[in-house]
Amino acid sequence: MSTIPRIAMTIGDPSGVGPEIAVKILSKPENRDKALVSLLASPEEVESLAAEFKVSVPLSDVAKQGYVQAIGTTYDGPAAKRGVASIAGGTRAMLDLERALELFKQDQADAILFESLNKSALHNAGMHEQDELRWFARILGYDGFTSELNFIPGLTTSRVTSHVAIKDVAAGINARSVHDAITLLNRAIQGTGIERPKLAVCALNPHAGESGQFGREEIDHIAPGIRLAQDEGVDAKGPFPCDTIFIKARAGEYDGVVTMFHDQGQIAMKLIGFDEGVTVQGGLPVPIATPAHGTAYEIVGQGIANDTPSQRAFDIATGLGRQTQEARVAAGNEQE
Repeated sequence: MSTIPRIAMTIGDPSGVGPEIAVKILSKPENRDKALVSLLASPEEVESLAAEFKVSVPLSDVAKQGYVQAIGTTYDGPAAKRGVASIAGGTRAMLDLERALELFKQDQADAILFESLNKSALHNAGMHEQDELRWFARILGYDGFTSELNFIPGLTTSRVTSHVAIKDVAAGINARSVHDAITLLNRAIQGTGIERPKLAVCALNPHAGESGQFGREEIDHIAPGIRLAQDEGVDAKGPFPCDTIFIKARAGEYDGVVTMFHDQGQIAMKLIGFDEGVTVQGGLPVPIATPAHGTAYEIVGQGIANDTPSQRAFDIATGLGRQTQEARVAAGNEQE
């Protein structure tokens, strides 16, 4: 097995900024040296994008250090129009992701990196799940706990609920789901080298419920979930009012924060580090990373899209790929 992690990479929604960011990331020699990249795009598509955005992406027919292997796409429909959500764009994005998953299953990739997606395009193209994380879980036949993990330098978050209506959030919060979000976050941060992460857990209600005056979720569900994690040795505290806990987290008092719903954490994280955010599809048996921004249709083709989040996602995918290789080697040694 190669000691260089193998990354299956997709351009995301072809109508968005993903294609141009992908060629910018892969034009950097240091990226091509630290991972063997199989890009879900044809050589002709890569060369056209590279020429348009004035970068160079050396291509190879095989996985090779210093080069990109452009392996094509299984999508054969009409080209997606730039700058708008479309069925064509959503279909291409899903087909590329399905093939990336197959590469992982066939031991031809150690991690997956995908550029930004558009949920309207995905849903119009036939995705019935709330989001790509639940779609990944269905494709993989995985029914365990999953949560988007959001990384910015020095801070990581997980979510108990995610892409659901606000009116449905409370129904998704119970001691087990809170526990699972805490332990998933703990493992993720340990993977970055912090042996015993310090975690804070958000409340759901204003002022953490004020001892039940503003709701009992903190008493009945969140605090019991925290205790379950503490009993397993996790350094988790809370529940804390969400309007102040990120101040302490930003100051370095905590390595991670468990949030109860999507915007509770995302607003804070994007204010603190929007240009450096990465999302990892936490809990899945496949390591998958993506930049934590959208398709930015309004600036497509202008060459001004910021590639910093994708660079961080590439670095994280590379690290996750190394972990996959180590796990596969360990599993092979056990079988011998």
